[in-house]
Amino acid sequence: MNSTSFFPGFHNLLFGRPPISQREAFERQRAKLGASSIEALQGIFSGRLPMDLLCKPDYGTKIRERIFSPAILFWAFLSQVLSPGSACREAVSKVQAFFKLADQSPPAGETGAYCQARSRVPLKHLEKVHRHVRDGVEASAPRELLWKGRMARVVDGTAVSMPDTPENQKAYPQPSGQKPGCGFPVMRLVALFSLTTGTLLEVVRGTLHQAETLLLKQLWQCLAAGKILLGDRGFCSFGNIASLLVKKVDVLFRNHQRRPSDFRVGKRLGKNDHLIVWRKPRCPKGVSKEDYATWPESLILREIKVVICVPGMRTRTLILITSLLDADLYSLAEISDLYLRRWKVELFFDDIKTSMGMDILRCKTPTMIHKELTMHLIAYNLIRSLMLDVASIKHVALGQVSFKGTADRVRQWSWPIAMAPTRKKRKELIDSLLDSIAGDLVPDDVISQRKEEKEVRNGL
Repeated sequence: MNSTSFFPGFHNLLFGRPPISQREAFERQRAKLGASSIEALQGIFSGRLPMDLLCKPDYGTKIRERIFSPAILFWAFLSQVLSPGSACREAVSKVQAFFKLADQSPPAGETGAYCQARSRVPLKHLEKVHRHVRDGVEASAPRELLWKGRMARVVDGTAVSMPDTPENQKAYPQPSGQKPGCGFPVMRLVALFSLTTGTLLEVVRGTLHQAETLLLKQLWQCLAAGKILLGDRGFCSFGNIASLLVKKVDVLFRNHQRRPSDFRVGKRLGKNDHLIVWRKPRCPKGVSKEDYATWPESLILREIKVVICVPGMRTRTLILITSLLDADLYSLAEISDLYLRRWKVELFFDDIKTSMGMDILRCKTPTMIHKELTMHLIAYNLIRSLMLDVASIKHVALGQVSFKGTADRVRQWSWPIAMAPTRKKRKELIDSLLDSIAGDLVPDDVISQRKEEKEVRNGL
């Protein structure tokens, strides 16, 4: 007797659970597997990556169920990025371990199915995940980190290389000075960071033949009114400043070396501090007539001279251009200090390129290169969000929390946290992880040394 019409509620108690089909058993095991794989990293990044965002990418068409479900694939891909030099075979091995943990027959060790699954993930879906993580970090930034109550952004450019395949060479040609077959494809990047939290807000891709100052235009949509943008002298042009002021975004750039300075003219605000007028230049190459027509005939800007004296080093002079005209509200010393914080962008690039291995991308087609790049942005900002939690919860300075130390501990602590038998134990382990990160801060003298090294290398 398998059931009763009189006491249906006693069915499971008296006769056990009803038999399930083989497919239902597989689905349950795979759900358990998905939870285990997610727990390994989401146990640490709880609340930053909601399940519905990971499990339901828009593929455009209905696809059949596969071993590499969207969630499992995402976390395997993320684990690769968080482990520089990790090959696809290592990611597949992790998935095999997940299946064994769920008492399910593991997939084959070949990487073909995994690579095909990565190729099916839409780039737009990964970009959506990136924006979700980015916005979450920015929203959690404490107000005391702001500069005079305002968000400061910093823009800078860099380059990354990739495998020498015909597809990559066509999309991102190698430097023109290298002979064919003797170089690698190179992608130019212009990145926008938050100076407050170190978050990588957005990145624009280009070739070496595209100027950074023109690529900056594609980042304007990420700059809202009230923000302050910092940049080196390569971005200091009439067109960039005029376009940003229309968006009510203030600027602080180092003056371009070809633009002369004369502190004997203009309205004097103090020593080495005056207001000047820039006249509209002729239409530069690469600027459309429509954009050129929107520029005003002149700009009133503030020019500041900063003299830097470091013991044991030669004295250097910087000429800064800014739209922060009120000398009472923004003193020369405050503006100088803000610009000198721009050196942090070099550390941000070190973190994502060196510590996370993004300086050499590994995929063989431009489409997959773009996905790999976006996954690096996601992983980088997840680490930044954890650093912000450490600073806030453990009451330490955010600038002293080590990015590499945090990333290393995420890899070391993920499995113990995933294997925690109860939520209480998992919470205890996560708190211990934060204690471990907070207990290994970067000393102030090391920060100062790194700053001086960057200043010497890049001339500020």
